[in-house]
Amino acid sequence: MAVPFGYGSETGIDFEPFPAFLSAEKTTEWFRAWTGNGDVDGDDFRMFGRDGSGGHAAFWLTRPARALADQPVVFLGSEGETGVVARDLAEFLWVLAGGYGPWEAATPYESDRVRRGTPELTAVAERFAPGGCRPAAVLIELAAKEFPTFDDIIMELCG
Repeated sequence: MAVPFGYGSETGIDFEPFPAFLSAEKTTEWFRAWTGNGDVDGDDFRMFGRDGSGGHAAFWLTRPARALADQPVVFLGSEGETGVVARDLAEFLWVLAGGYGPWEAATPYESDRVRRGTPELTAVAERFAPGGCRPAAVLIELAAKEFPTFDDIIMELCG
């Protein structure tokens, strides 16, 4: 994720990957504040980036005994937005290559502008997820269909 995203440039992807996952303590602190529920923890999430408003992108550990890269990528927005962005890391790379960051993927209704990735993001997807090239909108729709209750699950945790 060393490729710059350049929010405000042609890509318009509002995403800042972290150099490492947030610690379990920081994830729990953030998740408790976000949900307003002091009894929850963030153990089901591995936070790996954020947008400019403070929303977080994370792996959601919902598939038992599967590798981290095989877990869905989700977005928990600063204004309460939620969404499953991709079914796994490989598809997330292609979502980015299609010009969508986590916020843009979770809230496609917020903008009608044409999405464009960059050659750099496409090169990353081709290198680490060869053969997975599909339109980002298709990948986002597949993720939403596979995990239709994500928003309900998260809302039940809110205090």
